[in-house]
Amino acid sequence: MPAVQLLLLACLLGGVGARTAQFQKANDRSGRCQYTFSVASPSESSCPEQGQAMLAIQELQRDSSEQRATLESTKARLSSLEALLHRLTSGQPAGPLETHQGLQRELEALRREREQLETQTQELESAYSNLVRDKSALEEEKRRLQAENEDLARRLESSSQEVASLRRGQCPQAHSSSQDVPSGSREGCGELVWVGEPITLRTAETITGKYGVWMRDPQATFPYTGETTWRIDTVGTDIRQVFEYDHIRQFTQGYPSKVHVLPRPLESTGAVVYRGSLYFQAAESRTVLRYDLRTETLKAEKEIPGAGYHGQFPYSWGGYTDIDLAVDEIGLWVIYSTEAAKGAIVLSKLNPETLELEQTWETNIRKQSVANAFIICGTLYTVSSYSSPDATVNFAYDTGTGSSKALTVPFKNRYKYSSMIDYNPLERKLFAWDNFNMVSYDIKLSRL
Repeated sequence: MPAVQLLLLACLLGGVGARTAQFQKANDRSGRCQYTFSVASPSESSCPEQGQAMLAIQELQRDSSEQRATLESTKARLSSLEALLHRLTSGQPAGPLETHQGLQRELEALRREREQLETQTQELESAYSNLVRDKSALEEEKRRLQAENEDLARRLESSSQEVASLRRGQCPQAHSSSQDVPSGSREGCGELVWVGEPITLRTAETITGKYGVWMRDPQATFPYTGETTWRIDTVGTDIRQVFEYDHIRQFTQGYPSKVHVLPRPLESTGAVVYRGSLYFQAAESRTVLRYDLRTETLKAEKEIPGAGYHGQFPYSWGGYTDIDLAVDEIGLWVIYSTEAAKGAIVLSKLNPETLELEQTWETNIRKQSVANAFIICGTLYTVSSYSSPDATVNFAYDTGTGSSKALTVPFKNRYKYSSMIDYNPLERKLFAWDNFNMVSYDIKLSRL
């Protein structure tokens, strides 16, 4: 046996458990070099026979072969991993192992994305639940406020009736030529002495808004408030649309909350809103209609006896403004003229429920000589010009005394074409439509 194999056998035997090994080299009797070694058995007290020794050697060789095979397998896997790393870093396509690992990475990424989506879904569901809860709370608050508003409206109406009753019982009644002066609350009333600069709230977007009328209800009823605004563009031949705005901001920004379509077309810019109803002149007729805004139905209609219409007795600017409705502290009025009055302004107090004429006055102011008119505290006021930047409130007719007088209260037509001027007794302001622009004016009244 070669010397190297002897040395290897000595190492193997020593690895199996031998504690000591002796190795000797000497010439045999023939003079040849001979290597010998001896190993002490860790467990056997005496040497087995030769067959048993060979079995032990063979067993040691098998163990060594298995260890060598395991080592070769490990080296092969290491080489494969090194080759894979080289291909990945050099951009070469991957084989099945790389594909498997890539799929594992993709799977892990998808699992992470799924976890993120689940987290986002939970957050969205939580946010949605919060929104639903907030919506329910807001709806409940809205119902509560609507109920309070309804109650306040009832109490206000009751208070107004009580005040009117007290005034009738305490104050002497003035008389017109034929009837009593209409009753109503004149608290804070007086003669108009000042009109402020116009404040522009909104500008119409199309040619249909060159003329128009905008309104708020001074005695609003549920579901409306004093802030609810209505607007009608009146250029055209079949005017039926009434734009409704729940809040002032919606009105100024031009976003209506509702659009009413009237069952009959209206004419001109004389419409008003009072106690939840829209009052307007039917097109090409002397008929005044009452349209309930909440139920969207006609509640009453009345022909104004002898009233001119469709251009017979308009204001000086034209526009079929023969019949002009108005509201003040006392109630609902209609301004018009007749053949019998020879074109002078006639003023009638209307019942807001039935539209029956309760009282009528004939003035000495020629209707076509003034640009517009409005009523404050039972007194009719007229404006001298619809186009002059420096017009005036030039006449006043007091229904309490049946007398008129000239005035020179400055009035600004900023946009030089005022087609509508009305008074709102709740806000104590004038509302006007001046050449596409919806404006308001502050006013001052003298003391009674």
